[in-house]
Amino acid sequence: MKRHIILILIAMALVTVMASAVVKPGIEVLRDGGFKQLQGKRVGLVTNPSGIDNNLKSTVDILNDAPGVKLVALFGPEHGVRGNAHAGDKVADAVDPATGVKMYSLYGKTHEPTAEMLSDIDVLIYDIQDIGCRSYTFYATMGVCMQACAKHNKEFMVLDRPNPLGGNKVEGNLVEPGYFSFVSKYSIPYLYGLTPGELAQYLNEEGIIAKESKTGKKCRLTVIPMEGWTRDMKFRDTGMPWVLPSPQIPAPENAFFYPVSGILGELYIFNTGIGYTLPFECFAASWIDAEELAKNMNALNLPGMHFRPINYKPFFALSVAVDKSLQEVHGVQIYITDFDKANLVLTQFYFLQVVHEMYPNQELFEQNPKRYAMFDKVCGTKEIRERFCKRYKVEDIIDYFNKDNETFKAKSSKYYLYK
Repeated sequence: MKRHIILILIAMALVTVMASAVVKPGIEVLRDGGFKQLQGKRVGLVTNPSGIDNNLKSTVDILNDAPGVKLVALFGPEHGVRGNAHAGDKVADAVDPATGVKMYSLYGKTHEPTAEMLSDIDVLIYDIQDIGCRSYTFYATMGVCMQACAKHNKEFMVLDRPNPLGGNKVEGNLVEPGYFSFVSKYSIPYLYGLTPGELAQYLNEEGIIAKESKTGKKCRLTVIPMEGWTRDMKFRDTGMPWVLPSPQIPAPENAFFYPVSGILGELYIFNTGIGYTLPFECFAASWIDAEELAKNMNALNLPGMHFRPINYKPFFALSVAVDKSLQEVHGVQIYITDFDKANLVLTQFYFLQVVHEMYPNQELFEQNPKRYAMFDKVCGTKEIRERFCKRYKVEDIIDYFNKDNETFKAKSSKYYLYK
Protein backbone atom coordinates (compact mmCIF):
# COMPACT_ATOMS: atom_id res chain seq x y z
CA MET A 1 0.00 0.00 0.00
CA LYS A 2 2.82 2.41 0.93
CA ARG A 3 4.51 1.74 -2.41
CA HIS A 4 1.30 2.58 -4.29
CA ILE A 5 0.88 5.83 -2.35
CA ILE A 6 4.48 6.82 -3.13
CA LEU A 7 3.97 6.11 -6.84
CA ILE A 8 0.78 8.18 -6.84
CA LEU A 9 2.57 11.09 -5.15
CA ILE A 10 5.40 10.93 -7.70
CA ALA A 11 2.90 10.91 -10.55
CA MET A 12 1.09 13.89 -9.03
CA ALA A 13 4.38 15.76 -8.70
CA LEU A 14 5.19 15.12 -12.36
CA VAL A 15 1.76 16.33 -13.44
CA THR A 16 2.31 19.49 -11.36
CA VAL A 17 5.65 20.10 -13.08
CA MET A 18 4.13 19.56 -16.52
CA ALA A 19 1.22 21.88 -15.76
CA SER A 20 3.33 24.69 -14.28
CA ALA A 21 6.12 24.87 -16.87
CA VAL A 22 5.72 27.96 -19.05
CA VAL A 23 9.11 27.58 -20.74
CA LYS A 24 10.00 24.79 -23.12
CA PRO A 25 13.76 23.99 -23.15
CA GLY A 26 15.67 23.39 -26.36
CA ILE A 27 15.51 19.61 -26.06
CA GLU A 28 11.68 19.73 -26.12
CA VAL A 29 11.67 22.12 -29.07
CA LEU A 30 14.02 19.75 -30.91
CA ARG A 31 11.84 16.74 -30.06
CA ASP A 32 8.59 18.47 -30.98
CA GLY A 33 10.14 19.29 -34.35
CA GLY A 34 10.75 15.59 -34.99
CA PHE A 35 14.55 15.84 -34.51
CA LYS A 36 14.72 17.00 -38.11
CA GLN A 37 18.17 18.62 -37.67
CA LEU A 38 19.61 15.26 -36.56
CA GLN A 39 18.04 12.81 -38.99
CA GLY A 40 20.54 10.20 -40.15
CA LYS A 41 23.34 11.70 -38.07
CA ARG A 42 25.65 10.19 -35.50
CA VAL A 43 25.36 12.25 -32.35
CA GLY A 44 27.66 13.02 -29.44
CA LEU A 45 26.12 14.64 -26.37
CA VAL A 46 27.75 16.84 -23.73
CA THR A 47 25.47 16.80 -20.70
CA ASN A 48 24.96 16.09 -17.02
CA PRO A 49 21.87 15.34 -14.86
CA SER A 50 20.52 18.87 -15.44
CA GLY A 51 19.95 18.05 -19.12
CA ILE A 52 16.26 17.06 -18.87
CA ASP A 53 12.86 17.83 -20.31
CA ASN A 54 9.99 19.19 -18.21
CA ASN A 55 9.01 15.63 -17.29
CA LEU A 56 12.49 15.00 -15.83
CA LYS A 57 13.47 12.66 -18.67
CA SER A 58 17.19 12.86 -19.41
CA THR A 59 18.35 14.24 -22.74
CA VAL A 60 20.57 11.16 -22.90
CA ASP A 61 17.51 8.91 -22.96
CA ILE A 62 15.51 11.21 -25.24
CA LEU A 63 18.21 11.18 -27.91
CA ASN A 64 18.92 7.48 -27.43
CA ASP A 65 15.22 6.78 -28.15
CA ALA A 66 14.88 9.34 -30.95
CA PRO A 67 13.89 7.88 -34.35
CA GLY A 68 16.45 8.47 -37.07
CA VAL A 69 19.12 9.56 -34.56
CA LYS A 70 22.12 7.48 -33.52
CA LEU A 71 23.59 8.44 -30.13
CA VAL A 72 27.18 7.19 -30.26
CA ALA A 73 29.06 9.09 -27.55
CA LEU A 74 28.52 10.94 -24.28
CA PHE A 75 30.82 13.63 -22.89
CA GLY A 76 30.89 14.54 -19.21
CA PRO A 77 32.01 17.92 -17.81
CA GLU A 78 32.99 18.52 -14.17
CA HIS A 79 30.87 16.16 -11.97
CA GLY A 80 30.34 13.75 -14.91
CA VAL A 81 27.45 12.78 -17.21
CA ARG A 82 25.45 11.25 -14.36
CA GLY A 83 26.67 13.76 -11.73
CA ASN A 84 28.46 11.25 -9.52
CA ALA A 85 31.75 13.18 -9.07
CA HIS A 86 32.43 15.96 -6.58
CA ALA A 87 33.76 19.44 -7.42
CA GLY A 88 37.32 19.27 -8.71
CA ASP A 89 37.40 15.44 -8.92
CA LYS A 90 38.90 14.04 -12.08
CA VAL A 91 36.34 12.08 -14.08
CA ALA A 92 37.33 8.87 -15.88
CA ASP A 93 36.09 7.51 -19.22
CA ALA A 94 33.45 4.81 -18.85
CA VAL A 95 30.35 3.24 -20.42
CA ASP A 96 26.90 4.54 -19.52
CA PRO A 97 25.13 1.55 -17.92
CA ALA A 98 21.66 2.73 -18.97
CA THR A 99 22.37 3.05 -22.69
CA GLY A 100 25.64 1.21 -23.26
CA VAL A 101 27.03 4.37 -24.90
CA LYS A 102 30.70 5.25 -24.43
CA MET A 103 31.25 8.14 -22.01
CA TYR A 104 34.28 10.41 -22.40
CA SER A 105 35.50 12.65 -19.60
CA LEU A 106 36.10 16.34 -20.27
CA TYR A 107 37.28 16.87 -16.72
CA GLY A 108 40.23 14.53 -16.51
CA LYS A 109 43.29 14.29 -18.71
CA THR A 110 41.66 16.54 -21.28
CA HIS A 111 39.08 19.33 -21.22
CA GLU A 112 38.67 19.44 -25.00
CA PRO A 113 37.38 16.54 -27.10
CA THR A 114 40.14 14.99 -29.18
CA ALA A 115 40.01 14.03 -32.84
CA GLU A 116 39.69 10.39 -31.77
CA MET A 117 36.73 11.16 -29.48
CA LEU A 118 34.97 12.99 -32.30
CA SER A 119 35.88 10.60 -35.11
CA ASP A 120 32.57 8.67 -35.08
CA ILE A 121 30.18 11.62 -34.71
CA ASP A 122 28.64 14.08 -37.14
CA VAL A 123 27.27 16.57 -34.62
CA LEU A 124 28.19 17.35 -31.02
CA ILE A 125 25.28 18.56 -28.86
CA TYR A 126 25.51 20.57 -25.64
CA ASP A 127 22.67 20.46 -23.10
CA ILE A 128 23.52 21.58 -19.56
CA GLN A 129 21.81 23.93 -17.12
CA ASP A 130 24.36 26.65 -16.43
CA ILE A 131 24.16 29.44 -13.81
CA GLY A 132 25.37 32.45 -15.78
CA CYS A 133 28.63 32.96 -13.86
CA ARG A 134 32.13 33.02 -15.38
CA SER A 135 33.83 30.89 -12.71
CA TYR A 136 31.29 28.06 -13.10
CA THR A 137 33.02 25.75 -15.55
CA PHE A 138 30.23 24.42 -17.77
CA TYR A 139 30.29 27.36 -20.21
CA ALA A 140 34.05 26.76 -20.57
CA THR A 141 33.35 23.15 -21.47
CA MET A 142 30.88 24.38 -24.10
CA GLY A 143 33.51 26.73 -25.50
CA VAL A 144 36.29 24.15 -25.82
CA CYS A 145 33.82 21.76 -27.46
CA MET A 146 33.08 24.48 -29.99
CA GLN A 147 36.82 24.89 -30.54
CA ALA A 148 37.21 21.14 -31.10
CA CYS A 149 34.37 21.15 -33.62
CA ALA A 150 35.99 24.05 -35.48
CA LYS A 151 39.28 22.13 -35.60
CA HIS A 152 37.79 18.84 -36.74
CA ASN A 153 34.99 20.16 -38.97
CA LYS A 154 32.10 18.84 -36.88
CA GLU A 155 28.71 20.42 -36.37
CA PHE A 156 27.94 21.84 -32.93
CA MET A 157 24.45 22.28 -31.50
CA VAL A 158 23.29 23.99 -28.31
CA LEU A 159 19.95 22.99 -26.80
CA ASP A 160 19.22 26.23 -25.01
CA ARG A 161 18.23 26.63 -21.37
CA PRO A 162 17.47 29.60 -19.10
CA ASN A 163 20.06 31.72 -17.42
CA PRO A 164 18.69 31.33 -13.86
CA LEU A 165 19.75 34.91 -13.08
CA GLY A 166 17.72 36.21 -16.01
CA GLY A 167 19.10 37.91 -19.07
CA ASN A 168 19.84 41.40 -17.74
CA LYS A 169 22.32 40.96 -14.88
CA VAL A 170 25.84 41.88 -16.00
CA GLU A 171 28.55 42.46 -13.38
CA GLY A 172 32.34 42.48 -13.36
CA ASN A 173 35.33 43.34 -15.49
CA LEU A 174 36.44 41.31 -18.50
CA VAL A 175 39.18 38.70 -18.07
CA GLU A 176 42.60 40.15 -18.85
CA PRO A 177 45.65 38.56 -20.53
CA GLY A 178 47.58 36.37 -18.11
CA TYR A 179 44.48 35.43 -16.11
CA PHE A 180 42.67 33.06 -18.43
CA SER A 181 41.91 29.64 -16.94
CA PHE A 182 39.05 27.18 -16.85
CA VAL A 183 37.35 29.41 -14.26
CA SER A 184 37.87 32.47 -16.49
CA LYS A 185 38.04 30.90 -19.92
CA TYR A 186 36.96 33.81 -22.11
CA SER A 187 36.97 37.59 -21.92
CA ILE A 188 33.45 38.06 -20.55
CA PRO A 189 32.16 39.67 -17.33
CA TYR A 190 31.80 37.65 -14.13
CA LEU A 191 28.01 37.71 -14.65
CA TYR A 192 27.37 37.87 -18.38
CA GLY A 193 23.57 37.92 -18.75
CA LEU A 194 23.31 35.39 -21.62
CA THR A 195 21.79 31.96 -22.08
CA PRO A 196 24.14 29.15 -23.20
CA GLY A 197 22.88 29.52 -26.79
CA GLU A 198 23.39 33.29 -26.79
CA LEU A 199 26.87 32.92 -25.32
CA ALA A 200 27.75 30.31 -27.95
CA GLN A 201 26.69 32.74 -30.69
CA TYR A 202 28.73 35.53 -29.06
CA LEU A 203 31.87 33.37 -28.84
CA ASN A 204 31.45 32.18 -32.42
CA GLU A 205 30.52 35.42 -34.16
CA GLU A 206 32.99 37.62 -32.25
CA GLY A 207 35.85 35.47 -33.55
CA ILE A 208 36.77 34.04 -30.15
CA ILE A 209 36.33 30.41 -31.18
CA ALA A 210 38.28 30.96 -34.40
CA LYS A 211 41.14 32.50 -32.42
CA GLU A 212 41.19 29.97 -29.57
CA SER A 213 40.96 26.98 -31.91
CA LYS A 214 43.84 28.42 -33.94
CA THR A 215 41.94 27.56 -37.12
CA GLY A 216 40.73 31.01 -38.09
CA LYS A 217 37.33 29.35 -38.62
CA LYS A 218 34.05 29.57 -36.75
CA CYS A 219 32.41 26.33 -35.76
CA ARG A 220 29.26 25.21 -37.59
CA LEU A 221 26.85 26.25 -34.89
CA THR A 222 23.13 25.61 -34.52
CA VAL A 223 21.17 26.85 -31.50
CA ILE A 224 17.77 25.35 -30.72
CA PRO A 225 16.09 28.18 -28.78
CA MET A 226 13.68 27.79 -25.90
CA GLU A 227 10.05 28.73 -26.23
CA GLY A 228 8.42 31.05 -23.71
CA TRP A 229 11.51 32.50 -22.01
CA THR A 230 12.01 36.25 -21.61
CA ARG A 231 15.00 38.15 -20.27
CA ASP A 232 13.29 39.25 -17.07
CA MET A 233 12.61 35.64 -16.00
CA LYS A 234 14.46 34.13 -13.07
CA PHE A 235 14.43 30.34 -12.99
CA ARG A 236 11.40 30.02 -10.69
CA ASP A 237 9.40 32.06 -13.20
CA THR A 238 9.86 29.37 -15.85
CA GLY A 239 7.94 26.67 -13.95
CA MET A 240 10.61 24.21 -15.08
CA PRO A 241 11.91 21.50 -12.73
CA TRP A 242 15.35 22.12 -11.27
CA VAL A 243 17.95 19.36 -11.22
CA LEU A 244 21.09 20.46 -9.43
CA PRO A 245 23.84 20.99 -12.03
CA SER A 246 26.46 20.47 -9.29
CA PRO A 247 26.27 19.35 -5.65
CA GLN A 248 26.45 22.83 -4.11
CA ILE A 249 23.68 24.29 -6.31
CA PRO A 250 20.72 22.27 -4.98
CA ALA A 251 18.13 24.96 -5.77
CA PRO A 252 17.86 27.77 -8.34
CA GLU A 253 18.38 30.37 -5.60
CA ASN A 254 21.86 28.99 -4.92
CA ALA A 255 22.73 30.29 -8.38
CA PHE A 256 21.94 33.78 -7.04
CA PHE A 257 24.33 33.33 -4.10
CA TYR A 258 27.20 31.64 -5.94
CA PRO A 259 28.47 35.00 -7.30
CA VAL A 260 27.85 36.67 -3.91
CA SER A 261 30.47 34.59 -2.08
CA GLY A 262 32.28 32.39 -4.60
CA ILE A 263 35.31 34.65 -5.07
CA LEU A 264 35.70 35.07 -1.31
CA GLY A 265 35.70 31.31 -0.90
CA GLU A 266 38.94 31.10 -2.87
CA LEU A 267 40.82 32.64 0.09
CA TYR A 268 40.20 29.56 2.26
CA ILE A 269 39.62 31.76 5.32
CA PHE A 270 35.85 32.02 5.64
CA ASN A 271 33.01 29.55 5.54
CA THR A 272 30.41 30.56 2.96
CA GLY A 273 27.80 27.97 3.93
CA ILE A 274 29.54 25.15 2.07
CA GLY A 275 29.34 22.08 4.30
CA TYR A 276 26.24 23.46 5.99
CA THR A 277 22.66 23.73 4.72
CA LEU A 278 23.15 27.16 3.11
CA PRO A 279 25.76 26.84 0.34
CA PHE A 280 27.13 30.25 -0.72
CA GLU A 281 24.62 32.07 1.54
CA CYS A 282 26.91 32.91 4.49
CA PHE A 283 30.00 34.84 5.49
CA ALA A 284 31.41 33.30 8.67
CA ALA A 285 34.53 32.42 10.67
CA SER A 286 35.25 31.15 14.17
CA TRP A 287 36.58 34.53 15.35
CA ILE A 288 33.74 36.80 14.12
CA ASP A 289 31.10 38.41 16.34
CA ALA A 290 27.90 37.56 14.46
CA GLU A 291 25.71 40.28 15.99
CA GLU A 292 28.26 43.01 15.41
CA LEU A 293 28.94 41.87 11.84
CA ALA A 294 25.23 41.86 10.97
CA LYS A 295 24.81 45.35 12.43
CA ASN A 296 27.77 46.71 10.49
CA MET A 297 26.80 45.04 7.22
CA ASN A 298 23.23 46.36 7.43
CA ALA A 299 24.57 49.84 8.24
CA LEU A 300 26.00 49.94 4.71
CA ASN A 301 22.43 49.95 3.33
CA LEU A 302 23.49 47.91 0.32
CA PRO A 303 20.65 47.99 -2.26
CA GLY A 304 18.68 44.74 -2.34
CA MET A 305 20.69 43.07 0.44
CA HIS A 306 20.06 42.28 4.12
CA PHE A 307 22.05 40.31 6.68
CA ARG A 308 21.12 38.42 9.83
CA PRO A 309 23.49 37.00 12.47
CA ILE A 310 24.05 33.25 12.30
CA ASN A 311 26.06 30.71 14.30
CA TYR A 312 26.52 27.18 13.00
CA LYS A 313 28.86 24.24 12.76
CA PRO A 314 29.54 22.85 9.27
CA PHE A 315 28.84 19.17 8.76
CA PHE A 316 31.72 18.66 6.34
CA ALA A 317 34.56 20.51 4.62
CA LEU A 318 35.34 20.33 0.92
CA SER A 319 39.02 20.82 1.74
CA VAL A 320 41.07 20.19 4.86
CA ALA A 321 42.82 23.46 4.08
CA VAL A 322 39.55 25.32 4.55
CA ASP A 323 38.52 23.86 7.90
CA LYS A 324 40.58 21.23 9.70
CA SER A 325 38.37 20.85 12.76
CA LEU A 326 34.89 21.80 11.51
CA GLN A 327 34.57 24.17 14.45
CA GLU A 328 31.58 26.41 15.07
CA VAL A 329 31.59 29.58 13.00
CA HIS A 330 29.85 32.92 13.42
CA GLY A 331 28.80 35.46 10.85
CA VAL A 332 25.86 36.49 8.72
CA GLN A 333 23.33 34.80 6.50
CA ILE A 334 22.80 36.81 3.31
CA TYR A 335 19.32 37.73 2.10
CA ILE A 336 18.71 39.10 -1.38
CA THR A 337 15.66 41.32 -0.92
CA ASP A 338 15.68 42.89 -4.40
CA PHE A 339 17.61 40.88 -6.97
CA ASP A 340 17.49 43.54 -9.69
CA LYS A 341 18.88 46.29 -7.44
CA ALA A 342 21.55 44.17 -5.72
CA ASN A 343 25.15 44.12 -6.87
CA LEU A 344 25.80 40.47 -6.16
CA VAL A 345 29.54 40.16 -6.73
CA LEU A 346 30.67 43.27 -4.86
CA THR A 347 28.82 42.16 -1.69
CA GLN A 348 31.75 39.91 -0.69
CA PHE A 349 34.14 42.83 -0.99
CA TYR A 350 31.90 44.93 1.25
CA PHE A 351 32.11 42.05 3.73
CA LEU A 352 35.92 42.12 3.55
CA GLN A 353 35.82 45.89 4.07
CA VAL A 354 33.66 45.56 7.20
CA VAL A 355 35.65 42.63 8.63
CA HIS A 356 38.89 44.58 8.16
CA GLU A 357 37.36 47.51 10.07
CA MET A 358 36.23 45.16 12.86
CA TYR A 359 39.44 43.12 13.02
CA PRO A 360 42.30 45.22 11.59
CA ASN A 361 44.91 42.77 12.90
CA GLN A 362 43.51 39.89 10.88
CA GLU A 363 45.66 39.49 7.77
CA LEU A 364 42.81 38.61 5.44
CA PHE A 365 44.91 38.08 2.33
CA GLU A 366 48.14 37.03 4.00
CA GLN A 367 46.76 33.96 5.78
CA ASN A 368 46.86 31.92 2.57
CA PRO A 369 49.07 33.78 0.08
CA LYS A 370 49.25 30.66 -2.10
CA ARG A 371 45.57 31.32 -2.89
CA TYR A 372 46.38 34.62 -4.63
CA ALA A 373 46.72 32.93 -8.00
CA MET A 374 43.26 31.32 -7.88
CA PHE A 375 41.66 34.44 -6.41
CA ASP A 376 43.08 36.53 -9.27
CA LYS A 377 42.08 33.96 -11.89
CA VAL A 378 38.49 34.01 -10.67
CA CYS A 379 38.55 37.83 -10.66
CA GLY A 380 40.10 37.77 -14.14
CA THR A 381 42.81 40.21 -13.08
CA LYS A 382 45.19 41.01 -10.23
CA GLU A 383 44.02 44.63 -10.27
CA ILE A 384 40.98 43.97 -8.07
CA ARG A 385 43.02 42.38 -5.29
CA GLU A 386 45.91 44.84 -5.46
CA ARG A 387 43.71 47.93 -5.50
CA PHE A 388 41.47 46.62 -2.74
CA CYS A 389 44.30 45.59 -0.40
CA LYS A 390 45.71 49.11 -0.22
CA ARG A 391 42.85 50.35 2.01
CA TYR A 392 40.24 47.58 2.06
CA LYS A 393 37.70 49.95 0.52
CA VAL A 394 35.21 48.94 -2.16
CA GLU A 395 35.32 52.49 -3.52
CA ASP A 396 38.87 51.75 -4.70
CA ILE A 397 37.75 48.92 -7.01
CA ILE A 398 34.18 49.74 -8.01
CA ASP A 399 35.04 51.76 -11.12
CA TYR A 400 37.50 49.13 -12.33
CA PHE A 401 35.04 46.35 -11.56
CA ASN A 402 32.26 48.02 -13.57
CA LYS A 403 34.33 49.48 -16.41
CA ASP A 404 33.39 46.89 -19.07
CA ASN A 405 29.69 46.36 -18.30
CA GLU A 406 28.03 48.73 -20.74
CA THR A 407 30.38 47.92 -23.62
CA PHE A 408 29.77 44.19 -23.16
CA LYS A 409 26.01 44.66 -22.96
CA ALA A 410 26.02 46.60 -26.22
CA LYS A 411 28.19 44.05 -28.00
CA SER A 412 26.44 40.95 -26.66
CA SER A 413 22.92 42.27 -27.28
CA LYS A 414 23.43 41.55 -30.99
CA TYR A 415 23.17 37.86 -30.14
CA TYR A 416 20.04 37.96 -28.00
CA LEU A 417 17.53 35.26 -28.93
CA TYR A 418 14.88 36.51 -26.50
CA LYS A 419 13.33 39.83 -25.58
